[in-house]
Amino acid sequence: MIRLQYSLELAYTVLTPSADFFFNFHPAFTPQQSVVQEHLSVNQAGATWQLQQDADGQRSLRLQAQSGPLQLNYQATVEMRHYSDDPESIAEVPLYQLPLEALRYIYPSRYCQSDRLAAYAYDLFGQQAPGYARAQAVCNWVQQHVKFRSNSSSGTTSAVDTLVECVGVCRDFAHLMIAMCRAINLPARFVTGTDYGADPALGPPDFHAYVEVYLGGRWYMFDPSGTAIPMGMMRLATGRDAADAAFATIFGGVTSDAPRIGVVAEHDGGQWQLPVHTRQGLSTALV
Repeated sequence: MIRLQYSLELAYTVLTPSADFFFNFHPAFTPQQSVVQEHLSVNQAGATWQLQQDADGQRSLRLQAQSGPLQLNYQATVEMRHYSDDPESIAEVPLYQLPLEALRYIYPSRYCQSDRLAAYAYDLFGQQAPGYARAQAVCNWVQQHVKFRSNSSSGTTSAVDTLVECVGVCRDFAHLMIAMCRAINLPARFVTGTDYGADPALGPPDFHAYVEVYLGGRWYMFDPSGTAIPMGMMRLATGRDAADAAFATIFGGVTSDAPRIGVVAEHDGGQWQLPVHTRQGLSTALV
């Protein structure tokens, strides 16, 4: 089992009389992921906030702040007991058997224009045997096709843009894999976490975007950017694409500093293990 110590510092300056924030930085609750302790502090005495949780275990913080400096500090201990399975035993689910909650992840979305990539994706992957291996083939192809480069895209960059430009950050890798999967009728969705195990040369610890594909009646994790260790990626938010799962959405005049993130894995040689790369199919999602 994996136990992570997660810390986050956020700093803003509210320039208008007030501003509203919607945050998705709390680890989600699922049967495979739990938060055993956590603490949130907000420096503004006049700020008001509310933490909400949806049916999938995702937690969102709504906060209204007044003019002036705003600092948030959050710490949590997160435990993950991954569901794992042999990739060769994981089959695709026929379209007519997909559950209702998975259907929304097979249609095009703002950043994942699978309808525009249908013919291209089918030429690449349409003739491959269905199953986990086909989703892994899409993941590998995206990782080989796109070069990781910090600050190489913007908030409007889409899967089609990334396909053409062949460069991006983890968000862009995820959007392209999702679009390609949906184009061959594999439900796929966008998930945010943290980049445990990323090369320090890429910069300080950061939020991370990865992909889940619905296979064998479960959502399995894929990291098309290849920059982190999937076993160490705690799940935060889930959606059709980045528009649904940003760690912060802000309404009002606000300036911000870069988030300061820390994630440390406990290791005692027994119950708590360090995250490692594995060929097993991994899941931390609700079935």
